[in-house]
Amino acid sequence: MRRLRRILTLKPREVVALADALQTVLRIRLAIARRRTDAVRAATAALGAEAEAPAAELRRVAWSVSAASRLVPGATCLTQALAGQRLLARRGYVSTVRISLPGGGEADFRPHAWLLSGNVIALGGSAADYGIHRPLLDYDSAGRADAARDASAGSGP
Repeated sequence: MRRLRRILTLKPREVVALADALQTVLRIRLAIARRRTDAVRAATAALGAEAEAPAAELRRVAWSVSAASRLVPGATCLTQALAGQRLLARRGYVSTVRISLPGGGEADFRPHAWLLSGNVIALGGSAADYGIHRPLLDYDSAGRADAARDASAGSGP
């Protein structure tokens, strides 16, 4: 009931953003369940994003994906990062989904996904959380997968 009341207080632009994010999170969640992440990345790359996202757009996407993900069972960090990347790419903005591992060693093998735009963490956690992770793989919005650059060696997000 509390969620419904909160939705009723949203501005029309926020309702549209939430509905778009909910649809995207659901589709990405189903694709991941069907082991179709390559198809998700290819569809995002086909959008041809080229510009850097303004901070307001990053905040809007982060809020809408986070809120929508609370309504979708099993919407993991990967689901959220890929959904956020798709929403940004639809608007022409580039981003990177980074897969990382906490620095605790093999006993702490819990991969995590982040959505980055330039040096800004849009989804996935705080800079402090990011600091204890080792980057493994980057998926940019152009569809390329590259070994992630080590954030501890450079400036990183």
